Amino acid sequence: MNFGRGGPSVVVLNVGGTRYSFSREVLKDFPLRRLSRLHGCLSEQDVLEVCDDYDRERNEYFFDRHSEAFGFIMLYVRYGHLRFVPHMCELSFYNEMIYWGLEASHLDYCCQRRLDDRMSDTYTSYSAEDLQAAEPAAGAAWGSGSTTASSSRGGGAEAGEGKKWLERMRRTFEEPTSSLAAQILATVSILFVIVSMVVLCASTMPEWRAAENRSMEEQSRIIEAVCIGWFTAECIVRFIVSKDKCEFVKRPLNIIDLLAITPYYISVLMTVFTGENSQLQRAGVTLRVLRMMRIFWVIKLARHFIGLQTLGLTLKRCYREMVMLLVFVCVAMAIFSALAQLLEHGLHLGKPNEGYASIPAACWWVIISMTTVGYGDVCPVTVPGRILGGICVVSGIVLLALPITFIYHSFVQCYHELKFRSARYSRSLSAEFLN
Repeated sequence: MNFGRGGPSVVVLNVGGTRYSFSREVLKDFPLRRLSRLHGCLSEQDVLEVCDDYDRERNEYFFDRHSEAFGFIMLYVRYGHLRFVPHMCELSFYNEMIYWGLEASHLDYCCQRRLDDRMSDTYTSYSAEDLQAAEPAAGAAWGSGSTTASSSRGGGAEAGEGKKWLERMRRTFEEPTSSLAAQILATVSILFVIVSMVVLCASTMPEWRAAENRSMEEQSRIIEAVCIGWFTAECIVRFIVSKDKCEFVKRPLNIIDLLAITPYYISVLMTVFTGENSQLQRAGVTLRVLRMMRIFWVIKLARHFIGLQTLGLTLKRCYREMVMLLVFVCVAMAIFSALAQLLEHGLHLGKPNEGYASIPAACWWVIISMTTVGYGDVCPVTVPGRILGGICVVSGIVLLALPITFIYHSFVQCYHELKFRSARYSRSLSAEFLN
């Protein structure tokens, strides 16, 4: 609309049912870019590109937007402070800001932090697998609307059914809450892990390894073979139905599965080639080490428990903070161990304390003091050494607490992210159960 000299002097804006009146001179230099564009509109098409509708007789322009959010934006125009609308989603208010021509930098600092946290939580709630899974669905929706030949449609339908079946199988083995079958499979897998761990712990007991319990040892080997067979079959099926075989091999949980399964087959091969009572002591030690590596089976529970998944994801995302924590501890350990060795053994202030005979020996005392464990096997006896010990304990508490805050916030974020994904799969499970 032309705002020339012959035009009306008052402009009426109707935003979600709330009306605002402005003079055309005020609208010309208005801080909101969308409204200032109205001053330069020369045709109906220009006007409709800015607003949703307009009434030429009353010179009223309609915007189908959130009226309360626009009210807060008008408070920013008047007073220069922009804050979120109470009880309104931060992302929804941010969309209103973008529509009217504002940016995140216009928000007050406290609201900027809220918006950053909200956007971070939202964007991390979707993994790369979820986004990849959405692409075939989008492709299928696009293909359903095309007008191709009927023969090509039949081939595409068959290919689509095959992809759906593979996707269903993949979710059954990878996501324990994705379906009823996945929950049953996860329960069976957990039972196998528990049984294998019980057998592993019992096999180290002297009563279990006694000569009269040979039959029990044979039964434990049979149970172990059955558990390994289940884990092997599960790993093979997950590898077959995976989308990206290279990515499958690189995943930490799959590497742990491989480390837990491989030692059994190596020990079986070594037993076959060297015999049960071989005189090769090294081979015997190797077999015991390989059998003890079955403890990695416990980590398989991470597939079925959000707590363990949260711990792994937190360690993955907070590796910088973990390195920083390690650097803090190493620097403090180097300083306090050198001073402790000097005060307790080097200066001969009293009877030399043999627990601090060297700096590496003093490092053990530093680490148990900084972590407030205090076994008591090594302790300072001189007055300067005890003062140094107190400083060491207090410094350890402070240094360990500094990076813990970042790790804690990351842990909470990872937990909510995984809980969100689990709840989404639970909703699909409920729909499947009802159907």
